[in-house]
Amino acid sequence: MPTSRSNHDPERAVRWEATRASVGARIRALRLDRGLTQEQVALVSGVARHMLVQVERGQRGLLYERLVDIADALDVHPSTLLEDL
Repeated sequence: MPTSRSNHDPERAVRWEATRASVGARIRALRLDRGLTQEQVALVSGVARHMLVQVERGQRGLLYERLVDIADALDVHPSTLLEDL
């Protein structure tokens, strides 16, 4: 049976931290470009506002379903949120 990668790999943790920060910054920039509040994006996407705040700050990751919901709320293709990774 295959084993999963260790969650204690420090290099992997650093990469994921950078990814969360990048995606969060992209979400925030797109939201602000569209003149939307966090509350508006939360309501349209179905993602709780406190979760959206944590995502924008790079403090929390997302399931891909939530990433798609947020992209829909921002009227962009989900891949737009992952550009430059």
